[in-house]
Amino acid sequence: MRVYNFAAGPSTLPLEVLKKAQAEFLDFAGTGMSVTEISHRDKAYEAVVKEAEALTRELLNVPDDYAVIFVQGGASTQFAAIPLNLMHNGVADYIVTGNFAKKAWQEGQIYGVANKIGDSSDKTYTYIPDVDKLSYTEGADYVHITTNNTIFGSRYSKFPKCAAPLVADMSSEIFSREVNVADFGVIYAGAQKNLAPAGVTIVIAKRSLIENPLKICPTMLKWKVQDENGSLYNTPPAFSIYMANLVLNNLKAKGGVKAMREQNDYKAKLLYDFIDNSKLYKNNVVPEFRSVMNVPFVTGSEELDAKFVAEAKKAGLVSLKGHRIVGGMRASIYNAMPVEGVKALIEFMKKFEKENA
Repeated sequence: MRVYNFAAGPSTLPLEVLKKAQAEFLDFAGTGMSVTEISHRDKAYEAVVKEAEALTRELLNVPDDYAVIFVQGGASTQFAAIPLNLMHNGVADYIVTGNFAKKAWQEGQIYGVANKIGDSSDKTYTYIPDVDKLSYTEGADYVHITTNNTIFGSRYSKFPKCAAPLVADMSSEIFSREVNVADFGVIYAGAQKNLAPAGVTIVIAKRSLIENPLKICPTMLKWKVQDENGSLYNTPPAFSIYMANLVLNNLKAKGGVKAMREQNDYKAKLLYDFIDNSKLYKNNVVPEFRSVMNVPFVTGSEELDAKFVAEAKKAGLVSLKGHRIVGGMRASIYNAMPVEGVKALIEFMKKFEKENA
C-alpha cells in the first residue's frame, strides 16, 4: 500500500513517473537494456541528458548564456566547487539562514575570506535578515544564499540586490516557484528533495563567470569542463538524471512551474491555516518567511511529538519526524505531494488534537 511520504529528502516522487520508470525499467527506449545498464555514451542515453537540459532551460526560462549541467556529489560538494570556480579575489559574502547555509559558509572559509554578512541564528533561523540592510563587501567575488531552509522551515520572500554575482542553493525548492534566473550568477540544487532520487545535482551558471576556475580546482569540480562535455565528462549519475528527466516532463505536462507554485501555495496555506488556528500545534517561523516546501511544527511536548509521529505512521503518513537538530515534526510538501496528502495530514492532526489536547 502506498503511503503519503513527507520526507525532506530523499522525498516523494510523482506516482505517474514511478509507474513509467517501472514500465520501461527492463527495456529502455527499445534498447533491450535497463537504463541502469546502458552506456552513458549510447545515443539513447545522450538524448536523455540533452532533453533534461532542454526542459530545465524551458521550465526555468534559463538564458542562453548560462550553462546547465548535471553533476555528482550533492549540493554539499558544490559548497567547495563554488569558491573553487568563483573566488578569484579571495573574498565572498555569505548570508547564514540555516544549517546548510552555515555549512556552505564554513566550506568557503577554507578557500578564502568568507564574510558572514547576515545571520539569523539568534532566533533559531526562524526569519531571514533584511537583505536591503546588509553590508555587502566591495569587490566580493559572490554573495551566497540558501533560498529555502529545509530544516527550520524558512525561505527568502525576496532576494538580495547586490553588485557581486548572487549564488543560490535552491535544493529544497527548485521548480516550485518562478525565479528570474538572470538575477543570479549561479543556481544549484541537489535533486533528491524536489526533483529526483539522490545522486544528481543541477548547476545553472552564467558562462562568463566560470571561464577561469582556480588552479587548485579539481577537474571534476570545474563547471566549465562539465559544460563543455555536456555533463558527460565521466560516467554521470545516469539513473538519477533519467528520473529527473521524467519528472521534468511530468512537470511540463502539469502546466510548468507557475502551476506548481499555485498548487504549492494552496497546500501550504491549508496546513499553516490549520496550525495557526490549532490549540495544540505551533509553527515558530515568522509568517513572512515561512517555507512553502517544509513545514515544521511542535506540540510543546517531546513525549506528545513522539506519539504523534508513531500514530501518524500507523495511519499511512510517514517521515514526519522533525530534524534531529530541532525535533518536533516536519511535513515536507514538495511538488510531488498531492493536495490529498496534505488534507489527509490535516485530518489526522485534527483527530490527534481532539484526543490529546
